[in-house]
Amino acid sequence: MKTFSEINFKDKKAVIRVDFNVPLDENFNVTDANRIEAAKPTIDKILKDGGSVILMSHLGRPKGKEEKYSLKHIVAKVSELLGVAVKFVEDSIGEEVEKAAADLKAGEVLLLENLRFYKEEEAGDEAFAEKLAKLGDVYVNDAFGTAHRAHASTTIIAKFFPEDKVFGELLAKEIDSLDKVLKNSEKPVTAVLGGSKVSSKITVIENILDKVDNLILGGGMTFTFAKAQGGKVGNSICEDDKLDLALDILKKAEANNVKVYIPVDVVAADGFKNDANTQVVDVKAIPDGWEGLDAGPKSLEIFKDVILNSKTILWNGPLGVFEMETFAKGTIALGEYIAEATDKGAFSLVGGGDSVAAVKQFGLEPKMSYVSTGGGAMLEMLEGKTLPGIAAIQEA
Repeated sequence: MKTFSEINFKDKKAVIRVDFNVPLDENFNVTDANRIEAAKPTIDKILKDGGSVILMSHLGRPKGKEEKYSLKHIVAKVSELLGVAVKFVEDSIGEEVEKAAADLKAGEVLLLENLRFYKEEEAGDEAFAEKLAKLGDVYVNDAFGTAHRAHASTTIIAKFFPEDKVFGELLAKEIDSLDKVLKNSEKPVTAVLGGSKVSSKITVIENILDKVDNLILGGGMTFTFAKAQGGKVGNSICEDDKLDLALDILKKAEANNVKVYIPVDVVAADGFKNDANTQVVDVKAIPDGWEGLDAGPKSLEIFKDVILNSKTILWNGPLGVFEMETFAKGTIALGEYIAEATDKGAFSLVGGGDSVAAVKQFGLEPKMSYVSTGGGAMLEMLEGKTLPGIAAIQEA
């Protein structure tokens, strides 16, 4: 399989699937351009080689053609970040699009209209994919955030480029970072999994048990484990139908020689609000009427020791309700421990919407080895699934 750096794009038109599904304010200004910036190295190389670029993306979840989801709103921001006046065409397929693509000169960039204006995109329609494929000489997939979807532009299109399909720099980096954790990791390996439910992380836990040395479990799922072990969890979130599953996970971890760490104390509150009364209590002795909303100080000391002695760290999910300042301390502290370990030479991968939001919010993103751009896609890779967008490029 060719790698992106091996291809010289001189005089070639590259059709790139990017993930420009960016947030817009009420005046259609881009409020977070991270996803556009993440695709820049891929686009820059193609233009530098003397090629031209046709960008295709979705935006939001439109029902048919909806003005508010038009990609015309982001043209100015994309032009600014690329340093190139990006051309725009108000469609994704058809004669007008084909002409605009054919007229592209070396060093020029064309952005197509929102792919999801066509239901054929999400349906993985082959005829639609073929029309997109006609626009260029090389297909580049650089959209990790949609690699777990078998859509026309992420998967089906690849079959029309048997010899000329490749991962962009961003997507290659995502795969490499996950491989560093799951396949080529330096030990000890520690996975930190947070979030509210055991059920949403069960497949991840089962898939990584033979790959990690330490497993730190936090967030809401803490209380399912605490109750399963005979603890009283008060009003804390708890999946009563998953108590046996929690015990089963602990048994499997033990069989794999994986040390599992669950908070021993928590910051409990008498209401789910920032200004609630709080107290630090034993995780298995939360009073009635109180709920655990963050990891406590003793827990954080234990986690710190584990993190600082790790060489590979995966972080997916916060330790508490970090959106409220009162219950953000555990998540911030964890981020700082991971940053310190990274500074000492550990490899750290952060992924999943809430963890990514937390490291960005608390200014920790630059201190991590890699922060993933795809929540759902990363979760599916951690579950051991083959992503259709990745398989489509790897298949000969």
